Order: sequence, then C-alpha cells, then structure tokens
Amino acid sequence: MHNFDFYNPTHILFGQGQIAQLAKVVPAQARVLMLYGGGSIKQNGVYDQVKQALSGHTVREFGGIEPNPSYETLMRAVALIKQENVDFLLAVGGGSVIDGTKFIAAAAVFEDGDPWQILEKGGKLVKAALPFGSVLTLPATGSEMNSASVITRSATQDKLAFASRLVYPKFSILDPAVTYTLPARQVGNGVVDAFVHVMEQYMTYPADAPLQDRFAEGLLLTLIEEGPKALAQPDNYAVRANVMWSATLALNGLIGVGVPQDWATHMVGHELTALYNLDHAQTLAVVLPSMLRVRKDSKRAKLLQFAERVWNLRDGDEDSRIEAAIARMQAFFEQMGVKTTLSGYGLDRGAVDAVVEALIKHQLVQLGEHRDVTAELSRTILEQAL
Repeated sequence: MHNFDFYNPTHILFGQGQIAQLAKVVPAQARVLMLYGGGSIKQNGVYDQVKQALSGHTVREFGGIEPNPSYETLMRAVALIKQENVDFLLAVGGGSVIDGTKFIAAAAVFEDGDPWQILEKGGKLVKAALPFGSVLTLPATGSEMNSASVITRSATQDKLAFASRLVYPKFSILDPAVTYTLPARQVGNGVVDAFVHVMEQYMTYPADAPLQDRFAEGLLLTLIEEGPKALAQPDNYAVRANVMWSATLALNGLIGVGVPQDWATHMVGHELTALYNLDHAQTLAVVLPSMLRVRKDSKRAKLLQFAERVWNLRDGDEDSRIEAAIARMQAFFEQMGVKTTLSGYGLDRGAVDAVVEALIKHQLVQLGEHRDVTAELSRTILEQAL
C-alpha cells in the first residue's frame, strides 16, 4: 500500500426528512445564496422544503446552472454574490450544481486575476473560498463529499477540473426520498457514473491493499444489484438509499487511498462531453469497455480479480474471463439504459479525430496509472468504441 494523506471534513446528514436540519447547520446570521439547476426542485418539493427550513435566514437565489456547468453562467453568480454581500452558499441539486458551487465559492474571493486560472492550474491558486453546503437531489458524482469540480467554458469548448481542500462542502444532506421522481435516464446515468468512479480507483494494478479492493468490489456489487431495482421500483426507499450512499462512497476519497488510480476514461470522456454535449455518464459508458480491452495486458491481474470477485467468472482461460467480465459490465450499462458505443449516440469516425485533437490541445497525452495512454492509444480506444 502506498503512503497517503486522507482528509474529508464533510458532515453528512442522511435520511428522510433531513432537509429540515438546514436551519441548524446553516449559520443563523449568514446571507445565503441558494444555487440550483433547471428548476426541477420546484416540481419535486425540494425547493419548498429548503425554503421552509431556511425561513428564518436571509436567502437569495440563483438558478440555471447547466448539467455541464458553464464558466459563463457561474461567473454571473459570482457577480451576484458580490452585489448582495453573500457569505454562505447552498447548492441544491446534483453533481453539476455542486461542482458549479465549488467553483463559485473559490472564484468569489479570488484576487489573482481571471478566475479561469483556478481551472487552468487545477486548483493550486485557490487560497480561500466561501463556505457552502449542499442538498443532494441526484446521486452520481460524489461531489457532495469531495473537493473536486469540473467546469466547461462554453466559448472555447474547454472542460477543465480543479480540486482544493478549501472547497469541501461543510455539510451535505442526502435524503433518498427526493430521488423518487428522477427520470429513468438520470437514474441510469447516476449508477453508471458511480460504477466508473469506482473502476478508476480499482482497475489498475495490485498494490497490496486488500481492504480498498474489497471496499471497491462491495460498491460495484451493490450498484449491480440495486441499480436495476431503482429503475423498476422508483419509490423503493431502501433501494434509493443504497444507491445514494454507494454513489457518495464511490468518490469521497476512501477507496482511493494508498492505491494507484487511472482516470484516463474520464479525461477522454470529458472531451466527448465538451464537443458533443453527451451526458457525462454516457461518455464513460462508451470509453471504459474499450479502454479495458485495449489495455488488458497492463491491467490483467486486476481484470482477472474483477472477473472472479464481481462477476463470479472462474472457468476458462484468462483472456476469455477478461472479455466475459468486460462484456457483462457493458451489458449492465445497457441494462441501466446507457448506450456503450459512439454510434449509439449518432457519432462516427469524425468524432474520434475531434476528440484526439482536443486531447492533444489540452496536453492529455500521458494518461492512466502508468502515464502510457498517448493520443494514438486514445485514438485506438475510441475507434474500438465506434
């Protein structure tokens, strides 16, 4: 196991009715800016619950944060914060709203030039941030309990990430009941997103970290078992609770401590989203199966472990077990309603060229746990995903 430095200060309030706790966890004298997306929280009752809980607070609102939050939109929120002297942020929504709020929290107090530099430097320039909390409505990204954020600049189609210990949520409220009304597409996307987050931290090479491996495998098995139930039984509280907590644990840092991590699938997927506006999970479902097939030799030991422990595949030669495991994973993504080929989203070989050009532009040509995923290898991976 590698040395590690694990830190996660986020206070989690989990369960039905926990939105009412906002009155206790948001500072009484705070000037609050409530941030949300397209307005679904006004249809599913979450908006009313939040407003009721904060009825004794000073609250301003900013809506319209996109599924892939744009720098341009977020900077309008920064301007509002300065105009209204806001000193506490509350993200109410899914991972995109929370990601956007992290950037807003840092950008609102950034004094070293253009806040886009926060993203260009990966968060290294962040010296301060406004405090914020979140009310999660869509389990998927784990953003409610981590310090990372991904933002798109619409004008240039650049999609960049940053991380800073200063942008962990102070608290996050997770009420599985608010997910009952999610569209099937978002449920499927969320399960696939969480699954791939686990794989990016698990599917590398052995590092004498059996506990992390078994944590990861437990999450994968739970998502495989509970994901289809979430589609079939939308108002099953126990199922929704298991999916929600799995998605949080998939990327709160715990399973990734002391082990190598990959993230090449995410980097390639980000370019697909930026160029073609595919859902984040859709890009992951396209890229990961091909990524594993092309890189199966360097990942052989963990792929065989994945085949045995997650899919109960023990018979046949190594290559056949590896292929069967990847195929079962791909079938699971399809079962969740997420297509796994570029052609499934109407994209052809032209998209391969465009993504590779974008990877080169953003200097993403040494990806993966061994830094051996070059632009040409990414091309091969995408061609096999057609």
